Amino acid sequence: MNLHDINKGIEKHRRPRRIGRGPGSGQGKTAGKGHKGQRSHAGWSSPSIFTGGGTPLVRRVPKRGFNNYEFAVKVAAVNVAELEKLFEAGATVTPEDLRKANLARGNFEELKILGNGELTKKLVVNAHRFSSSAKEKIEKAGGQCVLLPTKTTVAEKKAAKKAAAAAAKK
Repeated sequence: MNLHDINKGIEKHRRPRRIGRGPGSGQGKTAGKGHKGQRSHAGWSSPSIFTGGGTPLVRRVPKRGFNNYEFAVKVAAVNVAELEKLFEAGATVTPEDLRKANLARGNFEELKILGNGELTKKLVVNAHRFSSSAKEKIEKAGGQCVLLPTKTTVAEKKAAKKAAAAAAKK
């Protein structure tokens, strides 16, 4: 046994300070908060941007621009080289197959096949988008690229509505 082992495993439990419990406690009357002022009153806590009563930096700096992150289409990307490793010749590749194989991870609305790597197997690949090099490599290997329908955007819906109205006028 060593000297530093004596207190090992002993958990100390210090009683909390009883603030505002009379002059004998040493923390009576104002409870260590001084006299008057907003910080001494009950329930007051400063906001994270509080800068002593001056206009906070957050409000002094103007807001600029627009971020489309929330509304942008979430796209999962898979390379041709990964298809080569995972699938047998003559197989049909779907987004569900790629999700099960853990190649297309997370939440995504569209699947895009990219052309990184080589492809020697004949595959039928179903996806929402293909890069030009990926399409070229799949077709060169004797495979087929099948485009899946994408979610229509607001702009596309408006364009379709305009086209329908123009056709109705004629």
